[in-house]
Amino acid sequence: MVTKIKVKGMSCGHCVKRVRRALESLPGLKNVKVDLQSGEAAFEKPDKVSMDEIIKAVQEAGYQVEKML
Repeated sequence: MVTKIKVKGMSCGHCVKRVRRALESLPGLKNVKVDLQSGEAAFEKPDKVSMDEIIKAVQEAGYQVEKML
């Protein structure tokens, strides 16, 4: 199942790479895609990875998760 989140604070391609790397660093996340224009990130998430872990990874990269889509 694909999970989508709205990410606040991305303004360039470098931001996209930072968010993508942060999400890819979480074990089990697959098919991570981050889109600058929509400000969204999409990925396949196993049950063992919590949304709290995802939010923390994005925040540590310097961005904010606005909401799940």
